[in-house]
Amino acid sequence: MLTIATDIEAMTRFGRALADPIRCRLLLLLRDGPAHPADLADTLGISRSRLSNHLACLRDCGLVVAIPDGRRQRYELADHRLGHAIDDVRTAVLAVAAEPGCPDAATKGCC
Repeated sequence: MLTIATDIEAMTRFGRALADPIRCRLLLLLRDGPAHPADLADTLGISRSRLSNHLACLRDCGLVVAIPDGRRQRYELADHRLGHAIDDVRTAVLAVAAEPGCPDAATKGCC
């Protein structure tokens, strides 16, 4: 049975991963399937060392895993359900963003 602390910790890890645009792009790429770091760096247009730092963060968050592939490694989502979660979060955020904002935002500065 999960505890509230465990739930909050898991959500915090997911939030940390989503807090950076490059990590978001990485998760979206890996949602489509496994990839090698060199290919990911080329696709994202970033250096391999910068990519390595982001992949380390995603590994530490438990969202991706490195799988040995001969002399190389390939990365993939740690669980296939993460792909569905990423899609759900993305579509929910886009749906909310399309709705009119708070009517008091301009006058009260609340949102």
